[in-house]
Amino acid sequence: MATKIFIDGSEGTTGLRIYERFEGRDDIELMKIDPELRKDPKERGKMINSSDITFLCLPDVASKESVSLIENENVKIIDTSTAHRTDADWAYGFPELNKTQREKIKNSKRIAVPGCYATGFISIAHPLVATGMINSDYPVSSFALSGYSGAGKKAIAVYESEEKPADFNSPREYALSQQHKHLKEMKAISGLKNTPIFCPVVDDYYSGMFVSLPFYTDMMNGKPTPEKVHEMFAKYYEGEKFIHVMPFGSEEETNGFIAANVRSGWDGLELFVTGNEDRIVVTTRFDNLGKGASGAAVQCMNILLGCDEAKGLNL
Repeated sequence: MATKIFIDGSEGTTGLRIYERFEGRDDIELMKIDPELRKDPKERGKMINSSDITFLCLPDVASKESVSLIENENVKIIDTSTAHRTDADWAYGFPELNKTQREKIKNSKRIAVPGCYATGFISIAHPLVATGMINSDYPVSSFALSGYSGAGKKAIAVYESEEKPADFNSPREYALSQQHKHLKEMKAISGLKNTPIFCPVVDDYYSGMFVSLPFYTDMMNGKPTPEKVHEMFAKYYEGEKFIHVMPFGSEEETNGFIAANVRSGWDGLELFVTGNEDRIVVTTRFDNLGKGASGAAVQCMNILLGCDEAKGLNL
């Protein structure tokens, strides 16, 4: 029997991408709401409670409202908003976080999918803290670059407008008050004592991103070489289908550049370790709409269904 799936918020970028990933799948039955009633709580509640799994692709307030509509205790929720990512009653939807996270996701009825920037950040910071390579009080900072598809409908419309303002042709740094909505999970899930300094930049291309974290080796435990740091990540993510620790020095194949947009449309994540004996930079590269959003949500659904995690995804 096919699993009944409802996407609450199917008109948004993430919802549409999840919908696309279900094309050709005969193990699920997509439930479709009347477009005129897609914001009606009563009709949404009816669809949610009739489903086996509901994806929430909504702003935080609307996601919380959807959860409040649940009456069927068997319904499983996969939330792509920020609303529940640090809630102890929800499983964090990053299966590669540690050796027990997949089981937590599999056994949970409430799963919160990570934010795109948080995915890249946590995949670097958490292993460093968990293995003791850095202390939890290390003053972590991060620089990140993303395509405009993660900026929301209004911003996407401006970027794709024929009357696009001149400054939209340039990379634009934002969240300058250090209040980015992903910071809470970046700190909590990584196991950091202090909120990291975070400098995100949005650029004039559709999708794909990188997240970089720099480190002084003499502030790391044991003053590790870049090779030792690379060895740790390779061991930590050994056997993972979605996370590829790139061979040490592989950035030289692209003349020392790491372009943010070349993994657009792909659902995995690449991790690079670069630098020297004094300063190391660890960078993750992936699609903000893939492993950073809809791809991760579908991966979590596949875990719930007990099928191949990569089913319907592009690896």
